[in-house]
Amino acid sequence: MAIQLGDTASDFTADTTEGRLSLHDYLGSSWGLLFSHPADFTPVCTTELGEFARRKEDFDRRNVKLIGVSVDPVESHRRWSDDIAETQGTGLNYPLVGDEDHSVADLYGMIHPNALETATVRTVFVIGPDKKVKLTLTYPANVGRNVEEILRVIDALQLSANHSVSTPVNWRDGDEVIISPALSDEEARARFPKGFRSLKPYLRLTPQPNR
Repeated sequence: MAIQLGDTASDFTADTTEGRLSLHDYLGSSWGLLFSHPADFTPVCTTELGEFARRKEDFDRRNVKLIGVSVDPVESHRRWSDDIAETQGTGLNYPLVGDEDHSVADLYGMIHPNALETATVRTVFVIGPDKKVKLTLTYPANVGRNVEEILRVIDALQLSANHSVSTPVNWRDGDEVIISPALSDEEARARFPKGFRSLKPYLRLTPQPNR
């Protein structure tokens, strides 16, 4: 059965470009971004992994550790890193799993036979410090991911984890957020001293609480 939201992210031990590691030990108390790509030395993947590398400090600031997966061997990943650095400006600076036996891909349902028979599609799993899956995304081989959007949803997930709020459509860091309907107005006033505006009893907006 495919891993779903709220499930514990299955642990695994695998060889990577940074040595042999276990997922849960590698993540420790951090958040994690586990993502797969179809193949090394391919155009869309080269741009994607280069962008993840270039934006690594943005993930670091959010206490998010990156780890990639494909069914190519580790040595292929290492050779490909030179191409990524040459064309994208930054080579690999996070571990990339060599999953030749498809064990990780099968564990996480990263191979979708009706899309790609033997290669991993572009999947994303955001994993919380509790090792629970907080977000899943799946893209086809011909569509590159938007790293800015992945950072946006991590911001939203972390904000919601620390405060009784949700984020509205098109929310970006710094925008107003939605107060949980489970809180009474009195509780909301106590918890959100900046105040709130009520559009409906169930729709109350307040300034972002961690700003």
